[in-house]
Amino acid sequence: MEKLKGIIERITYQNPENNYTVLKIEITNHPKKIVTITGYFPTINVGETIEVEGEWINHPQYGYQFNAREYNTIYPVTISGIVKFLGSGIIKGIGPITAKRIVSHFKSKTLDIIENNIDKLSEADGIGSKRIEMIRSGWEEHKAIKDVMIFLSSYNISTNYSIKIFNRFGKRSIDIVKNNPYQLIYEIQGIGFKTADKIAKDIGYDEKSISRIKAGISYLLFDSTDEGHVYLTEEEIIKRGKELLSVDESFINEGIKQLIDEKRIIQESERIFLPSLFRAEVSIAEKLKRMMQIPVKKMDSKVLKKEMERIEAFQNIKFTYKQKEAIIKSFNNRVLVMTGGPGTGKTTTIKGIIDLFYNMGMRMSLGAPTGRAAKKLEETTGREAKTIHRLLEYNPREGKFFKCADNPISEDLIIIDEGSMIDTYLLSDLLNGISVKSRLVIVGDADQLPSVGPGNVLRDIINSKIVEVVKLDQIFRQTEKSDIVSNAHRVNCGEFPMIGNRMEDTFFLIKESEPSRIPGIIKELCLKRLPNKYNYNSFEDIQILTPMYKGETGANNLNMILQESLNSFGKELKRGEKMFRVGDKVMQVRNNYEKDIFNGDIGRIKSIDLEYQLLEVDYYSRRVSYNFKELDDIILAYATTVHKSQGCEYKAVIMPITTQHFMMLQRNLLYTAITRAKELMILIGTAKAINIAVRNNKVSERYTYLTERLIKL
Repeated sequence: MEKLKGIIERITYQNPENNYTVLKIEITNHPKKIVTITGYFPTINVGETIEVEGEWINHPQYGYQFNAREYNTIYPVTISGIVKFLGSGIIKGIGPITAKRIVSHFKSKTLDIIENNIDKLSEADGIGSKRIEMIRSGWEEHKAIKDVMIFLSSYNISTNYSIKIFNRFGKRSIDIVKNNPYQLIYEIQGIGFKTADKIAKDIGYDEKSISRIKAGISYLLFDSTDEGHVYLTEEEIIKRGKELLSVDESFINEGIKQLIDEKRIIQESERIFLPSLFRAEVSIAEKLKRMMQIPVKKMDSKVLKKEMERIEAFQNIKFTYKQKEAIIKSFNNRVLVMTGGPGTGKTTTIKGIIDLFYNMGMRMSLGAPTGRAAKKLEETTGREAKTIHRLLEYNPREGKFFKCADNPISEDLIIIDEGSMIDTYLLSDLLNGISVKSRLVIVGDADQLPSVGPGNVLRDIINSKIVEVVKLDQIFRQTEKSDIVSNAHRVNCGEFPMIGNRMEDTFFLIKESEPSRIPGIIKELCLKRLPNKYNYNSFEDIQILTPMYKGETGANNLNMILQESLNSFGKELKRGEKMFRVGDKVMQVRNNYEKDIFNGDIGRIKSIDLEYQLLEVDYYSRRVSYNFKELDDIILAYATTVHKSQGCEYKAVIMPITTQHFMMLQRNLLYTAITRAKELMILIGTAKAINIAVRNNKVSERYTYLTERLIKL
């Protein structure tokens, strides 16, 4: 065993699951000698001095490295080390410039001054009282998070989760974890029951305690919403509960009974719901019923025929029978669902509906689930379109909608696009916020993947057959010889796509049976081949879509590779396992109504301010600021999952498809990916994997009861 001591120059890699880290240090007594250290480090930062104990190893790929078994961190003592440490952005109020200014005045005493006599910082140039207070707060927070991370690492909680816990609970983190570790499941995204349960067992919780049993049952219901379920059957909860909790069925039955008594779950026959989802599903059925009961004043057939001719002349088109049917039914019915695949004329029909209502002097509003879907609807129709939350005038501070049952939207017509993306919660909010006297048109492709959130509302409404449904099935874009559109429809019909791989084609398969070689092919396509041949911008025009996050061809690995290939230089920020650089392509991963950005919105990082701990992203020419505590809201987006791409279109889509993805290879997933491409679609993988996806039309079952509720009304 040897000992080394040095200043951390760079954290090259850190695994968020187990804190395995690769870092570079400058050896203290050998200036400019840089050494690679590997080991498990939950609490380290650039600029800190570190003492490690371990041994040298000769890695076959990376050469000599020092494998650390134990370590201690020490605040830096050299002037250059203090500047690097303070300038790394770890203390709010101090960036690289301010760090140099303070250290040039106080030299090696700087950290002692900050710790014991912080008001003296006013002696340094440009450090006023407001800045001192910011630094005081930042220093206290830095020390607190250090203590929390050391405590949590004793329970094998990763750096990534430790930061999330501290950001949520602050100095209360240790008490929260000690008193009720199961609270982490609901408060911290990514922490599941098993992690919280391990902490609870280490603290001394009895595995048969009723609080543990109830936490496990509640977790099963919350976790099932990620699978799209609105409820679980009692039988399913017992089955999953026995596996999760390792207790007899009698304990689970008692837990269910107590949760029902406490009104924390609702049982309806054999179905068990979270109360919020039960109320949302019931609300959808009841509101649609009330809307359908109010008669619609229908237009005289002669007037309608004349209006249709007028619209066709204005748009210089000839509507198909199905398009005319949709336009007429939008006026003569309270609720209409219009569905159809790519190139079937949904946009043209929407414009026809708009023209008809406009000509009749009626008011209308257009909406969609996300910002990018609303922007696309606005561009194609030439009329203002809003997100559903903006349409309902959501107030993030109060956590509620201004438009509601007592104050509904009163327009004559509401058109909502991308209906397949709408989940149970959102449809409930939408219906609650519109007048029963309004007409509602929901447009979407029912064959795409269902919503990320719980439910399958578009399919459920269609299957109930209680509202008018028009399916557009004539393909118009065939005339443009679009391989993408024709192959999307082939896949949707269960047929293998036509792949010629000719120069003039827009749909290609690059055959590669070895998954480990696919990332290199993707890198070359993004970096050279597509920009050179099609003049595509690697950031704006090309999107990698993959079935999953993990694995060699998963989004996580591809993002790391493409970030280094496309954006390896520039100002950067590292927090936990995350590395962001100015210029990076990023995605918002949860709805933030206060910032008016939504799950799936893609932007580019425009600035990183280490001093004020702010990162700014440009979304569709609108700048949005994040403080460093909000960075869990964004991820790299050079590659993303197919699910996250819904409602989006890209000039070029590249999709790895291998048998490694076996569990995810479904027809609607491949169909959804293909329909995201406007000009070019490239599959990389094997014909076998494509064939598995095409033949697998078994849509993952979601436990929903909306169809039955609608039929029973």
